[in-house]
Amino acid sequence: MKKPRWVIEKEQGRRAAAAETVWLFGLHAVRDALGNPARDKRRLIVTRNAQSRLSEAIAMSGMVPEVADARRFPAPLDPQSVHQGAALEVAPLDWGSLSECCMPRDALPPRTVLLDRVSDPHNVGAILRSAEVFGACAVIAPRRHSAPETGALAKTASGALERQPYLRVRNLAAAIAELQDMGYLVLGLDGDAPDDLASGMAQASGRAVAIVLGAEGPGLRAKTRESCDNLVRIGYAGAFGSLNVSNAAAVALYASRQV
Repeated sequence: MKKPRWVIEKEQGRRAAAAETVWLFGLHAVRDALGNPARDKRRLIVTRNAQSRLSEAIAMSGMVPEVADARRFPAPLDPQSVHQGAALEVAPLDWGSLSECCMPRDALPPRTVLLDRVSDPHNVGAILRSAEVFGACAVIAPRRHSAPETGALAKTASGALERQPYLRVRNLAAAIAELQDMGYLVLGLDGDAPDDLASGMAQASGRAVAIVLGAEGPGLRAKTRESCDNLVRIGYAGAFGSLNVSNAAAVALYASRQV
């Protein structure tokens, strides 16, 4: 039986409204989001235990939580999500434009990370965490074929999502060109590159640096490789030379701060 038009429109409206918000979960992710004044916070669901542990953050946020039974937790989360009794519905963060986030501002040359189709939210969350630790000004990814802002990403980022700009751009090659126009040296990580990371970073003394990483397996796309100023590899001591993309990002960011 065909659904009435009004039923279809109501379902479409519900799906569109749901797409405009994100459910964050876990004590760390929820606490940091509650403390972020830039977050548009919609709905907070907690168990009594989580309410007690988050009491200070809840009070500072001004939100009135819904207290739920841990056995019938009503937030629309994946059943495998380890929510620790806390879930917060929010709007995605708006960090502004690439130029606003990445323009050099002081004596310390900025560092930026670009991700070419890295779609695993756990990898992106870990990269955001490393980017925040090593003082990057943004993590940039294409809108398509990359991890969106989700609860799983926020939980892995362990608070970094509230502090580290995560910019989703229409075209990664255009973003690289914009950074180059701003004075950035753009280095793509490629396991088969003739130059190692140390020699690549030696070119960057006193300059802004953008580090580009590809998805595990396929690596950088041809257009992305062509857009980089140079391709470099992380050297390895033994016969095995493959790092998880989030680990590679941490190594490269650390190396970029040594020049």
